[in-house]
Amino acid sequence: MKDLNNRVALVTGSSRGIGAAVAVELARAGAHIAVNYRERADAANAVCGEITRMGRKAIAFQADVSVAANVRGMVAEIEAHLGGIDILVNNAGIAHPRKLEEITEAEWDEVLTVNLKSVFLVTQAVVGGMRQRKWGRIINLSSVAAQTGGAVGAHYAASKAGIIGLTHSCASAFVKDGITVNAIAPALIETDMVTANPNASPDLIPMGHFGSVNDVASVAVMLAMNDYMTGQTLSVNGGWYMS
Repeated sequence: MKDLNNRVALVTGSSRGIGAAVAVELARAGAHIAVNYRERADAANAVCGEITRMGRKAIAFQADVSVAANVRGMVAEIEAHLGGIDILVNNAGIAHPRKLEEITEAEWDEVLTVNLKSVFLVTQAVVGGMRQRKWGRIINLSSVAAQTGGAVGAHYAASKAGIIGLTHSCASAFVKDGITVNAIAPALIETDMVTANPNASPDLIPMGHFGSVNDVASVAVMLAMNDYMTGQTLSVNGGWYMS
């Protein structure tokens, strides 16, 4: 286990919720943080403020990470302002609770694009630099929905299952380059996304309560520090799915 002093981390979708908690905890462990957001500039800047008060660097970068040109521009800006990206946390995602028969083709495409294609695009954009430096950590936010079907819908479950497959592929491809690739599969974490979902109930969780964002953030920090774990999916789910 090593500290993260002066490592540069990009956390996508980190203006609030799990992403914000991960960004703050990585900074607490020593990293400088690129806070990515799509729409909530004020919230992203607030996260940056919390991090800079710790004595770490933090800059907010606006980009829709499901669009390749936006990703390339953001990565170039991060490299210019903070340096090469050592740690990538692919957290950006959306959820539109729907029954299968209610999901439109447009909704299916949007969820797969934002939740899964973005992981591919950002990983592709940063891995070259990690390979050159022979060190990297890629942490992908999947979901218990990939393992159980979850409480959002088939489109969300499929996107999160795809992330696990992509994690396995990248872990195998990058293992000789000093880069680890792992996934975290949370269950119902108390965020705006979960509390807005009428199907999300603590009764679904064997422990009987929602998890906290810090339950996930602590696992992300552990994965960033660990040299010998790759290709794994760590479940943070209150016992909903056991492996």
